[in-house]
Amino acid sequence: MKAVVFADTGRVEVIRVPDPSLIDPTDALVRVDRAAICGTDLHTITHPNGMSRGAVLGHEFAGTILEVGTAVRTFSTGDRVSGADFTACGHCWWCRSGNHWECGERQFFGTGAAFGPALDGAQAEIVRVPHADVVLHSIADDIPYESALFFGDILATGYAAVQRCDVSPGDTVAVIGGGPVGQMASLAAQACSAGPVVLVEPVEDRRAIAHEHGALVAAPDDARRLIDAVTDGRGADAVIEAVGGPRGLDTAFGLVRRRGTVVSVGVHQQPTWPLPVAKAFADELTLRFAIGNAIRDRDRLSGLVAAGAIDPTIIIDTRVSLDDAPAAYEAMAQRRTLKAVIEVP
Repeated sequence: MKAVVFADTGRVEVIRVPDPSLIDPTDALVRVDRAAICGTDLHTITHPNGMSRGAVLGHEFAGTILEVGTAVRTFSTGDRVSGADFTACGHCWWCRSGNHWECGERQFFGTGAAFGPALDGAQAEIVRVPHADVVLHSIADDIPYESALFFGDILATGYAAVQRCDVSPGDTVAVIGGGPVGQMASLAAQACSAGPVVLVEPVEDRRAIAHEHGALVAAPDDARRLIDAVTDGRGADAVIEAVGGPRGLDTAFGLVRRRGTVVSVGVHQQPTWPLPVAKAFADELTLRFAIGNAIRDRDRLSGLVAAGAIDPTIIIDTRVSLDDAPAAYEAMAQRRTLKAVIEVP
């Protein structure tokens, strides 16, 4: 089969690799109809951690089941499904408590050994899915693959950030970063009854997308003025940091009100960051981190999408074939593309 694979630091290629096969009785094979290129994929190839050359990339996917193992109970051949971006066993203490990310059997599709034992990804014609009954999600006939594609990662991540903020109706929420996760956080905050949602982003085109879909927008230099204008100078009740790195966290701490909450969902490469502890103590601030959990939240996300409360496809601006995926990686890395979707024939 054809697949997008890690070629070298900062570079991918499309080659033919062996078709995957069932290994465990809880596995399923999914024929991929849609896959997406994520910011995490860009981090993976520029900062490879246990990533082998030739490893198949990608963790956002939707398609049709080709084959199931003998222990799979929920799905059958021909079912339309989307996948979570990581696997979990479904029966350990962590999984039973809804914290599937902490599962000891976790594997993350297409990211090498960064988050557990390596597992080939889904930017391919076929993907093997361990723990299929847990990892896969049935797609209703009225939800297109391109919408369901985002249940597995970026929509689940944006939603998790809003939930960790403990947003109450009418709260002012600031979102740092207008990339795909920031856009999903903005939509999720609005769907969860936030008041003004202010998206902070330096790129004008990304601000325009958020503004068109309900958010107030500001460049970083103007963000505090706008937030003060809508909060009588208090600052945002909650700030979602969706960029990663010290600059995003510093910006978030400059926008949050006293006794407010900062939630970081951006991918962090730096091992440390100087927490402004005096300000955090004096202002009684809360700092949290969140990782999306599609396994836990996908039923709610599916309901929000089916009801029209969230349309995750608004961020798609590029559709390519598998053969053209390397060019789409380059365009996303250069911020010429917001979100690229791979259409697999």
